[in-house]
Amino acid sequence: MFALPLAESAVLRPLETWQAEEFLAHLDRAREHIAPWVSPSFVARDVGEARAVLRRFADKRAQDGGGIWGIWLDDVLVGGVMFVSFDTALGVCEAGCWLEPGAQGRGLITRAAERVIDWAVEERGIARVEWRTKSRNERSIAVARRLGMSRDGTLRQVYPEAGGGRIDLEIWSVLADEWRARRPAGRAASASGSTTAGDAKAEIDALMATFLGAFANPGGSRPDVEAIYEVFIPEGTIIKNVGGSPVVHDLRQFVEPRVKILTDGTLTEFREWEESETTEIHGSIAHRLSEYRKSGCLDGEWFEGRGVKTTQFVKTPAGWRMSALAWDDEPAVEPARRGSGAG
Repeated sequence: MFALPLAESAVLRPLETWQAEEFLAHLDRAREHIAPWVSPSFVARDVGEARAVLRRFADKRAQDGGGIWGIWLDDVLVGGVMFVSFDTALGVCEAGCWLEPGAQGRGLITRAAERVIDWAVEERGIARVEWRTKSRNERSIAVARRLGMSRDGTLRQVYPEAGGGRIDLEIWSVLADEWRARRPAGRAASASGSTTAGDAKAEIDALMATFLGAFANPGGSRPDVEAIYEVFIPEGTIIKNVGGSPVVHDLRQFVEPRVKILTDGTLTEFREWEESETTEIHGSIAHRLSEYRKSGCLDGEWFEGRGVKTTQFVKTPAGWRMSALAWDDEPAVEPARRGSGAG
């Protein structure tokens, strides 16, 4: 059985009918979390139902009409991705996902979806990959965005919801040419199999843009802070060196408090952007020095700031990733406290 690495201690591999008991144990942990977002027929309640779910996907796979793959973290099934439909004649498929709460915040779903979409586009000739999600499912929509998908529209009140009311379904998609051009994880390569300096610079530019954009919440939009797990290697470090002693964070230590202040009303209308940058690439390592600015409203008071970031990059088998970032700020313009902002 093949197993594709996703991150440290995490792999993607086929989820098969004989694994029904393991699948059911996973659903028991995930049930309350995923039930509002997936089909009721997916959330099996006993081994027989779990086996029936996996058999349906096995039948789809046998007919070249779909498939399902599990994500194992530390040898425990924690979620997965699937092709709900797969039509090579039309060149269209629909991808989906699910994940239990304890495995969130590690970038596993995005990486797993990238693997199966790559296969669909590059090996099976799929021209359009769809992602369908309830309009209230912010996490699923965030994944679609991280996959470079575009929102095609909303099917309003397309089917009834348990307990009353009707559901709006958003349709997102990415086309094969868009997927090849995007290459968010640095999978783009020349015909010889190697990336050019221009390719590497483009990938590094995209990583930095994703990092800076992850904190933006203008107009009450929900920031995509968990994108940080997509652009960094799992062992990455982020260092705040704004006066006093450096404060060193691992990714989780950096992300969690920023999710809070960016979503609880403490910090609103926040954004940050590069004003200038110098990037040096040497083989499989790179360095970027950025002058950046930021602005937002902290505790109801507007502020603006600027500073410098220095970022290290490494080329991995999955493409370019950030390995470390450090920043220093000039004194902020009102309010001059807390080191203003998410950065």
